[in-house]
Amino acid sequence: MRNVKKIKLKDITFGDGKIYIQSMLNIPSEDIEGNIKQAIELEKAGCEILRVAIPDDESIALIKKIKENISIPLVADIHFDYRLALKSIENGIDKIRINPGNIGSEDKIKQVVDACKSKNIPIRIGVNSGSLEKHILEKYKKPTAEALVESALYHVNLLEKFNFHDIIISIKSSNVSRMIKSYELIAEKVSYPLHLGVTEAGTERMGLIKSSIGIGSLLANGIGETIRVSLTADPVKEILAANDILLALHLKNDRIKFISCPTCGRTKIDLISLANKVEKQLGHIKKNITVAIMGCVVNGPGEAKEADIGIAGGVGCAVLFKKGKVIKKIQEKDIADELISEIEKM
Repeated sequence: MRNVKKIKLKDITFGDGKIYIQSMLNIPSEDIEGNIKQAIELEKAGCEILRVAIPDDESIALIKKIKENISIPLVADIHFDYRLALKSIENGIDKIRINPGNIGSEDKIKQVVDACKSKNIPIRIGVNSGSLEKHILEKYKKPTAEALVESALYHVNLLEKFNFHDIIISIKSSNVSRMIKSYELIAEKVSYPLHLGVTEAGTERMGLIKSSIGIGSLLANGIGETIRVSLTADPVKEILAANDILLALHLKNDRIKFISCPTCGRTKIDLISLANKVEKQLGHIKKNITVAIMGCVVNGPGEAKEADIGIAGGVGCAVLFKKGKVIKKIQEKDIADELISEIEKM
């Protein structure tokens, strides 16, 4: 496990052993009410750190309005104009996300650093394949993992030059293998917290697959303190996906874990509909239990005996079991309701 530098962000601490879930608002910045509504929805869904784009002076007004309606940290996403970072800090932003290399001269970087220092605001350095400096791209000829890491370290050095060390690093790529290698390399070189993500991952279907591979494999090896699942979809779905990745890795234990078999010729009940119904109805419930929904006795109490509760299908019926012990028999039409009722009692 990495020895991670602990960095405070409002009421949370990177490096405390917990993996924090992030997302980003995608409502046009001029729509203040729309941004507030989405921010509230994301916090309710489980978002723990929220980012908002600050593209111009007018968007600065978003900061105070959003912060009045949420309790989680708000991050300003800044590109090119260092003055927007300074104004965001003046208006109470909790964290700044910049690429120091595109902010301008060292004097401008120092102004942002000094402002962050004065209010104990951390900075996330964001590097991706499309943001490499010319001298690094000329050296490596293309955005390799090594090039991305060198760029990130270049930005880190810019901030450290001004004695600033409250840094979080992200090195994102839409290429999953490159993303994984980049984070593995940077994890060996720095102790700063790492923000994981596959950038421009794609639609909900493909984006989830790529993010699960990239983020999941790194977390499984102890790399990463905070994550964002980037999807071309409603940001709430990013939060749900991130939760599922953490649940699958047993890095989060505050929701029901569902296991179900893929079905085969032995299955004599409509298991697919049943599994979807139960998961949809109970997926939000905060209980640290495992629920098994199995097609037959072969995959029932035997293979799923470690589940806290579950069903195994028969011919037009199912048996309900707890910890591998059969409790009762249920007719097919009542399976979902009986199972849900039993889980709600637990």
